[in-house]
Amino acid sequence: MDLRWRVRELDETLVREHQRRHGVPELVARFLSARGHAPGDATTRHLEASLHSLHDPATLPGVEAASARIATALERGETILVHGDYDVDGVTGTVLLMRLFALIGARAQWHIPHRLTDGYSFGAHSLARAKETGATLVISVDNGTSARDTIAALRAAGVDTIVTDHHEPPRGALPDAVAIVNPKLEDSNYPFRELCGAGVAFKLAWGIAQRISGARRVREDLRTFLADAMSYVAIATVCDVVPLVGENRVLARRGLAALEATRNVGLRALLEASGLGREALNAEDVGFKLGPRLNAAGRLASAALAVEMLLSEDVERARALAGELDALNEERRRIEAQITAQALEQARRFEDPREHPVLVLAGADWHPGVVGIVASRVVNRYRRPALVIGLEGERGRGSARSVEGFDVLEALHGASALFERYGGHAQAAGCEVHASRIDALRKAVCSRANELLAQRPAASGALWIDGRMPLAHMGPELMAYLDRLEPFGAQNEKPVVCSLDARLAEPARLLGADRSHLMLRVRHGERVLKAMAFGMGARAGELAMGAPLHLVYTPRWNTFRGERNLELVLHDFAVGAPPALA
Repeated sequence: MDLRWRVRELDETLVREHQRRHGVPELVARFLSARGHAPGDATTRHLEASLHSLHDPATLPGVEAASARIATALERGETILVHGDYDVDGVTGTVLLMRLFALIGARAQWHIPHRLTDGYSFGAHSLARAKETGATLVISVDNGTSARDTIAALRAAGVDTIVTDHHEPPRGALPDAVAIVNPKLEDSNYPFRELCGAGVAFKLAWGIAQRISGARRVREDLRTFLADAMSYVAIATVCDVVPLVGENRVLARRGLAALEATRNVGLRALLEASGLGREALNAEDVGFKLGPRLNAAGRLASAALAVEMLLSEDVERARALAGELDALNEERRRIEAQITAQALEQARRFEDPREHPVLVLAGADWHPGVVGIVASRVVNRYRRPALVIGLEGERGRGSARSVEGFDVLEALHGASALFERYGGHAQAAGCEVHASRIDALRKAVCSRANELLAQRPAASGALWIDGRMPLAHMGPELMAYLDRLEPFGAQNEKPVVCSLDARLAEPARLLGADRSHLMLRVRHGERVLKAMAFGMGARAGELAMGAPLHLVYTPRWNTFRGERNLELVLHDFAVGAPPALA
């Protein structure tokens, strides 16, 4: 065991009050307390995730002005260009607006930049595409808040721009757009600032629907559209790692239900290619199966493939495109595994968390399309924020990922003078930097990170546990309560449980082509459960039949060949004497 097990310190009075007021078992009450929920109406709303908890789009900065300009474009028959981004968030938000415009009879085209040739957000390609399509109005999705120069060039060419975005605004002047729809604007009074890009696009779509309907309550066909469109928002909300609380929780939970029942040709093709039928979907299905396939297009080829699939009305065409995405995803996995191994090897040089609180890693020919995923792998391994940079000659392009409670964008601000460009949000960011500046960048980012950690000390390397309970109590009855907490994600992380004094029910098995995973069957009393220990194959020698076995895990449902079973995903284990729990 190489992680310190720490049980979260909770106010036991609040735990008991959660049990009484919300009628939940102790473990669920502990989980709610650990995630910062106080007993009361707010927690009731969190558990119910009702559509009534969504905020009026008119209160979001820019929605009224944007809706008015779009209404004018409809009246005049103008061509609208929806300008997305090449990741899941930008792709799904682009498709959402394109489907709305098709429904209301707008003339609309779309544009997604190519990651390798165009780069992120607006650029010369944006102006060229606007001229090519004859657009007089450009609407961005998941980008544009920092695109002052290109939006000024569009304005000079007679093209208006509406920005819909969720990234932090730049320091200084904002772009000269007709409207900037972004909950993070400095003067925003919107009650929830953590929407993803597709979530902001959804709010604009809702605002447009209200204007067309002439009332806050939209007409029936548009209401049906908005309910279905939450499918796209759910995918983006999970994959963009925004906090799964407040509106995001409602949009994700209701959107997952809409996704399960969708008759959309493109979404059904994506579900089929991902091996998902019509069974209940959760955030893990989206994050590990749907999202990677949509992202694979933008990472290795063109995100246009994903947009075309999601917009397709032809079943065979959609399936063919889904097959292409599946093949690209397999290639992405191969490249990612190779770069991850190299990044983890390099990380060994920076293992001291006091000197390197953020792991800044760089390598020649590390594919820029997968460095974000690699950064996530590094974070999972070291439990520290990571910035992974792929170098192509003297040019470096990187992605950063963070851990719970640490603002990685704020750490990057410490090296603002060294970047050619950078941006993002607290949990994920991107950058471009000259190769010669990597060492200076590492020093500056780590210096700023240490300043932030000094303000908010953290238990680095700790494995945080929400609650302890005998393994015999972990069963379908408890899982029915835990299911109410889905979907899990940022700020609504999966429950982490500790159970002491279990035993192996049979010898452990090594799984995987490289035998890197362990499959256990563990028992306590009459309860026997399957437990998966991913990446822990090298620890098989620690296990022994009959020896006390102590587990830290997250329970989950696993569906295989139509059969649904409860299993455990192990975070760590110890054999013999119970470990000290801090």
